[in-house]
Amino acid sequence: MPADARSASRVSNYNKFWEKKSAEDNETHRANRLDQYTEVVNGYYDGATELYEYGWAESFHFCRFYKGEGFLQALARHEHYLASMMQLKPGMRVLDVGCGVGGPAREISRFSDATIIGLNNNDFQIGRATAKTKKAGLSDKVSFVKGDFMKLSEQFGENSFDAIYAIEATCHAPNFEGIYGEIFKCLKPGGVFGVYEWCMTDAWDPSNPEHKRIAHGIEVGDGIPEMRNVDAARNALKSVGFEIEHEEDLADRPDPVPWYYPLEGDIWKAQTVWDMFTCWRTSKMGIFVTQNAVWALEKVGVVPKGTHSVGESLITAANALVEGGRTKLFTPMALWISRKPAN
Repeated sequence: MPADARSASRVSNYNKFWEKKSAEDNETHRANRLDQYTEVVNGYYDGATELYEYGWAESFHFCRFYKGEGFLQALARHEHYLASMMQLKPGMRVLDVGCGVGGPAREISRFSDATIIGLNNNDFQIGRATAKTKKAGLSDKVSFVKGDFMKLSEQFGENSFDAIYAIEATCHAPNFEGIYGEIFKCLKPGGVFGVYEWCMTDAWDPSNPEHKRIAHGIEVGDGIPEMRNVDAARNALKSVGFEIEHEEDLADRPDPVPWYYPLEGDIWKAQTVWDMFTCWRTSKMGIFVTQNAVWALEKVGVVPKGTHSVGESLITAANALVEGGRTKLFTPMALWISRKPAN
């Protein structure tokens, strides 16, 4: 793996962007997070990336599950579904906005044979993505660049991609209109944009203290400056010029296995024997072991100062995500397939 590009100061400062209690987190705090969204996101992922890989493999997103379906298989199917809905094909030039360590880009390239460029603003993740892709023998099809997804057209130029997708990444943007507008500019006429978006649902009421608490837990635990609702995403897509071809909240399907089950920490809900270990990691015992190990590694300088604190934020996030899923107040898979008009 490449040299460590994480910033200890960013990691240790991450939790300072939020008030611990949702009732005390006000408009001033929110405006500060939106203004400094790159620091918020980078501080979060500098501290959380290796914890994500430990607990969630190389694809940092949620997915639907079928009975008896393995965790990694379900993650890949979720990525294949998006690529299929977008009709990605060999020869297409595709941009992955907010690519993480490149798990989805590699999987989607294998599935579609498209050429994919992954965009990320985090040096640590770019280094890991590049090394993992080289190891997988996919460097000729998948590459990674550093950039600000609010300035895509400055970096790539307008009309430069056949297709663009984002998997649970654009929720980190300071607003939907800005990021969707940049994606629209970078697509060729007739190009397609597919997104799995994190949204609060129509059932969410921001004036309800309990609803606000759940949204606040998701924000602080997942590096999101501000959670927004489904209407905000839909309206933003339309306002920048996209024609919506398909819209669906996949989390609203009547699945017998909920998307959030790996976060519940119940090994008896695991769909395969191997996935019992995945579920154990989010159990009370798994969290205790992991956090104490991280604390020790932080003390000896193996991981940046503040990583343990970010780990605590991930625990907050897991609890809020499960609550949001059970109450249908939150979805991590609001799917839109949208197209830039051909002329």
